[in-house]
Amino acid sequence: MSRKRYSPEKIIGMLREAEIVLALGMTVGQICRELSISEQTYYRWRKQYGGLKVSQAKRIKDMERENARLKKAVAELTLDKVICLEGSPIVLQSPICSIIINQRLQSKIISK
Repeated sequence: MSRKRYSPEKIIGMLREAEIVLALGMTVGQICRELSISEQTYYRWRKQYGGLKVSQAKRIKDMERENARLKKAVAELTLDKVICLEGSPIVLQSPICSIIINQRLQSKIISK
């Protein structure tokens, strides 16, 4: 059985629909069958998206993407710094290494 992927907008719409039907007296099991999802999925979605508006869900998704991009950038820069600090003569010619070395020299001068 193939797995469906729902957008956050669609999930929020489904949760709002479920809240309305719950208020009318249907059970969670009946609602889940009607929406073609499992109860576990319903509760997970409610925990993750409950009370959010569509714009807030989009903002969260954008922030997650930005966070992933920044984590990748930090990892790459950290690796560059480690390589520079090892002192390989070939790598020391790169611009990032010269910046790191200059910063270390300046900090040593200031601390004295």
